[in-house]
Amino acid sequence: MIKKYRILAFALLACCLLAPASAQDATTPSDPIEVQAVDDSAIDARISAIFAEIGGLSDIEVEVNEGVVSLSGMVASQADANRAVSIASRFQGVVTVEDGLERDLSVGRSISPAISNLQQSLERGWQALPLVGLAIIIFLIIAVLGHLLASWKGLWRRLTPNPFLAEILAQAIRFIAIVLGLVVALNLIGATALMGAILGGAGVIGLAIGFAVRDTVENYIASIMLSLRQPFRANDHVLIDDHEGRVVRLTSRATILMTLDGNHLRVPNSSVFKAVILNYTRNPERRFEFELGVDAEDDPVAAMATGIAAMSTLDFVLDEPKPEAIIRTVGDSNIVIRFMGWVDQSQSNFGKARSLAIRAAKDAVEEAGFTLPEPIYRLRIDGLPKALSGDATVTEGASEAPAPTEPPKPKAAAPAGAAASEKDVLDVRPDDHIAEKVDEERAQTGENDLLDSERPVE
Repeated sequence: MIKKYRILAFALLACCLLAPASAQDATTPSDPIEVQAVDDSAIDARISAIFAEIGGLSDIEVEVNEGVVSLSGMVASQADANRAVSIASRFQGVVTVEDGLERDLSVGRSISPAISNLQQSLERGWQALPLVGLAIIIFLIIAVLGHLLASWKGLWRRLTPNPFLAEILAQAIRFIAIVLGLVVALNLIGATALMGAILGGAGVIGLAIGFAVRDTVENYIASIMLSLRQPFRANDHVLIDDHEGRVVRLTSRATILMTLDGNHLRVPNSSVFKAVILNYTRNPERRFEFELGVDAEDDPVAAMATGIAAMSTLDFVLDEPKPEAIIRTVGDSNIVIRFMGWVDQSQSNFGKARSLAIRAAKDAVEEAGFTLPEPIYRLRIDGLPKALSGDATVTEGASEAPAPTEPPKPKAAAPAGAAASEKDVLDVRPDDHIAEKVDEERAQTGENDLLDSERPVE
């Protein structure tokens, strides 16, 4: 901060040194110069007298004939030549000015005006040092007061309950204090024109930078809006477009998720603000669904009742809302039934619950004598003898001729030592491993979090 103020103080000193030199180049008044008698000799005498009083124009020879002023001689710079022509053309009775002036290219004649101007600028700068010092002191006082006011965090937290907005407001106070101090200091040393040029240039540069960092600005504004809206809480299980995971924190640039496989995912806040957000945590009750097919000759209503009864016996399937089933489609050889049930995600693992519900409904439907049909394909074979010609229907896994009856295969039993694994499979308690990892990271990382548990979720 002190280094920043020191640079601005040097800028003020430079402005003071440049301001007197620019004052010397003020525009010459353009009013016509009157002469007592409008004739060539009077005009000649008047112009020559004026040129004699101006150091850079004293060597110019003037000749006036019929109102035409002819200038000849040597001048140190083209600016002196233009000045001489401008003065001569302002006299009453002058028709035109013939510029016959030549520039003196000698080193001494060219350097002398520059050295003289530099000496005058240094002298004026030396005389203005006390004023510049006072301007720097005023600037530093205003800037330091603004910095102290912006550092009063308790005030801004009371004014804005959101910590992100409180920080933005504090930064704005610092910026306003610096600009105000700079304006007051430049007004004190009389460099207001330079201040206008600086502000104009800063505006153009700011516009160009704004177009260049448009995405960054959009992301920053989205962060402000998300901090105000609070669309989720820490550790909520969310789906943001195609990104699924648990919320770790909301920062000023991105929303950090921990995916279900334990990886960190940073989603830019501009994308989060425009995205469709699905929050699985806000409502613990969640519906699962799956489809089973039965033979077209079976009674679908009986199959639906059998599957619903099997799901109702599961402890993790909620009684309210009740499980239900609908006929989804009717195919060529089967009827597809969709079963639906509800679980409490805070008490059950959704994936495991759905998996075990599928198993229970499938086993119950098969044990009740319903057939889960296999695909049937009809083949047509051309170019064979008449005895073998015609259509043949082939069923996957079976031939058209009756096959010898085989005893049913016994159900596969779990190998020895797999009892513990089977017990884990049947355990539908929620898996809190990712949630615990999120809590650990939030406790360890000191990064600012814009999520506020005391504010309502939109």
